[in-house]
Amino acid sequence: MSVLGVDRLLELVRTQKLVENLSERELANPEGAGFDIRAGEFFTVEGDSFLGVTERRTPEAKSVAKHGTHASFTVSPGDFVLVKTMESFNVPNNLTMHTFPRSTLHRAGLALIATQTAPGYSGPLVFGLKNLGNCNYAIELGARIAHVQFATIEGEGSAYRGQWQGGRVSTQETTTGMEKQV
Repeated sequence: MSVLGVDRLLELVRTQKLVENLSERELANPEGAGFDIRAGEFFTVEGDSFLGVTERRTPEAKSVAKHGTHASFTVSPGDFVLVKTMESFNVPNNLTMHTFPRSTLHRAGLALIATQTAPGYSGPLVFGLKNLGNCNYAIELGARIAHVQFATIEGEGSAYRGQWQGGRVSTQETTTGMEKQV
């Protein structure tokens, strides 16, 4: 796997809008081999879920804190929430993206649940966040919570065609809450 350096990433931000709404810190002085990304909105989830061979349903997601409206959000011990990034991504077909939690989270017991992002995905990212610790953890909206790295694909990639395109949070955003998987 070949990870792109920040010089190449910043060029792609300028020329192809690889990442939109990056913080000034990341545009001026990124750290490591990628970008730190920020908490933009928190959601609680409630209800039942279903994952079938061809259909699925996720719990209802309710927005409880949003950047520009709320200062912070507290994740209490045992809580599970979803968090949407402030940044939006436009992943070209020759790259894939991997997300890692910032170590400050796990030092107090928070687990960020993330996955790879496929080529062709466009929109903000949505992660799970679980407080496995025994103390409250307040997070300011706009705080850096994760680090993303981009890797080149050897050969031909297949563009993302899933329904989570655009940063959708829940299947409840569909008319029935149940949807066929593509």
